[in-house]
Amino acid sequence: MSLLITKRCINCDMCEPECPNEAISMGESIYEINSDRCTECVGHYDTPTCQKVCPIPNTILKDPAHVESEEQLWDKFVLMHHADKI
Repeated sequence: MSLLITKRCINCDMCEPECPNEAISMGESIYEINSDRCTECVGHYDTPTCQKVCPIPNTILKDPAHVESEEQLWDKFVLMHHADKI
């Protein structure tokens, strides 16, 4: 399941540079997460770094519109970062 930045976002710029998949970018009014690139940091970290660095609680949540298993998140990670080796 990819993550979602809610309207609680204050555009503090903490999450975007921390995303190892470059899945976070500025949207029309707040930061947004590209569900095609978000792996919830699977393959990089034990927990999503964007959630760790966000100063506002409950701003970055699991996106119910993009449900993925851990295996699917691993597959996405491998395709993005190691496709040349498969």
